[in-house]
Amino acid sequence: MKIGITCYPIYGGSGVVATELGKALAARGHSVHFISYSMPFRLAHIRENIFFHEVDVNTYPLFEYPPYTLNLTSKMVDVVKYEKLDILHVHYAIPHATSAVLARNILADSGIHIPIVTTLHGTDITLIGRDPSFAPVINYSINESDGVTAVSQHLKEETLSCCDINAEIEVIPNFIDTDRFRPLKKDHFKQALCPHGEKLIVHVSNFRPVKRTVEVVEVFHRLHSEGIGIKLLLVGDGPDRVPTEHRARELGVIDDIRFLGKQEPIEEILAIADIFLMPSGSETFGLAALEAMACRVPVIATNIGGLPELIIDGETGFLCDVGDIDAFTDRARLLLGDEELRQRLAEASRKRATECFDMDKIVPQYESYYERVRDRVLAEAV
Repeated sequence: MKIGITCYPIYGGSGVVATELGKALAARGHSVHFISYSMPFRLAHIRENIFFHEVDVNTYPLFEYPPYTLNLTSKMVDVVKYEKLDILHVHYAIPHATSAVLARNILADSGIHIPIVTTLHGTDITLIGRDPSFAPVINYSINESDGVTAVSQHLKEETLSCCDINAEIEVIPNFIDTDRFRPLKKDHFKQALCPHGEKLIVHVSNFRPVKRTVEVVEVFHRLHSEGIGIKLLLVGDGPDRVPTEHRARELGVIDDIRFLGKQEPIEEILAIADIFLMPSGSETFGLAALEAMACRVPVIATNIGGLPELIIDGETGFLCDVGDIDAFTDRARLLLGDEELRQRLAEASRKRATECFDMDKIVPQYESYYERVRDRVLAEAV
């Protein structure tokens, strides 16, 4: 199939999943066309069967803000028409599904019937979807999509409860390449960061307030003050990086913390981690946690959103209430002090990642869904 994919190209879960899906589809023989305002973060470079179409955002004195939704619509029309795409797969309801619906209607006037699949990832529903000023557009864009998927059962239920949706929603979970994300021997790397045999705690996020990165530092400080030999790596960047650094200085633990910013390949960092912390206030799936699990790292996360669908409490990691720093500290202390338990949870984490969320199990679900949606749309057009 010739598949168009539109996503946010920046550092974040939805863009990562969309890009990895496109790469996996290309590896399976499909022709994949990314349509976005810049090269997706995880794409790095164009390879066989992968094409990139940049959306030009023109500025005119008439517009106070460039109308990206309309620029994207025009680019979708152009790519569908001249590349003869079979389907458009858009990630995020606004503005991508909105643009896709408008592009489909424009193309229909030319006798071209392009099916649209919209994948919901989280904040397009849990944050933007709750804004009354966006609600009519989100509801319309989702309901007008020919197929709709959500990355977790939790997100599906959240969408149906907070939006006025009559479309059927298929749950297709996020996935990873477990050949890429796997245990690696990086002893020299860990020795450089932990020269005295310290244990290493890792957190990866986009440092938005919902990720609660200051709490990672709070947990680290409590463990550090108990005399436990530990270091902390914070990977990623965003609006809460400065407050997080400031709190680390206030608590006097900044010298044992490394802020690494955005990093690729992340698997080399996860390979040396002993524990992964994720105290998020909201997670519709938790892709970073899955990446850690595949690298054989136990995750301590919040018992919220889609995380309980990923982490089995007490078997592959631990789940704590949002904001319960005491519980996060206790679970981390337990894992750091009991190597046998940590290894058992690490092995179970890797097993769950490979058995349930490997791309070779999930990508065929998308292929099958594309075919069903395409066949239905073409049958209705006859």
